[in-house]
Amino acid sequence: MSTITKSVDVEADVPSVYNQWTQFSEFPRFMEGVDSIEQVDDTHTRWKTTIGGVTREFDATITEQHPDERVAWQSDSGPKHAGVVTVHRIDEAHTRVTVQMDIDPEGFVENVADKLGILDRRVQGDLDRFKVFVENRDGQETGSWRGDVERSPQRPN
Repeated sequence: MSTITKSVDVEADVPSVYNQWTQFSEFPRFMEGVDSIEQVDDTHTRWKTTIGGVTREFDATITEQHPDERVAWQSDSGPKHAGVVTVHRIDEAHTRVTVQMDIDPEGFVENVADKLGILDRRVQGDLDRFKVFVENRDGQETGSWRGDVERSPQRPN
């Protein structure tokens, strides 16, 4: 199991940044290797990814979500991973987004990518592209989901 922690500072206020992060269907616009995300209901998503020529589909559950603070998740199928995205106010016009992920690479390609630091760079690249995505829209989010999800137990290792 590897832990990846990355951050980026975005020129937009906390509500706008948080609101954009809740728009999972937009993730393919800034996340490399993410083909699509379907929001099944308030706490379940279905992902399709292609990384290193390997296509995977998996489901994930939002385990905790608090507006303008955090979104946490864990995978239900496919490669085992869990994480949390937090948003922190720097000042009224700037927000720090931090991603912490625990990932257990599955298969040869993912294990090699992990060992070579490719996963770390991919997460940072995704955050950097998220920053550009938000800032190019002058901080205007494409939508929002302001619901609150109380913490649910994490899946045992």
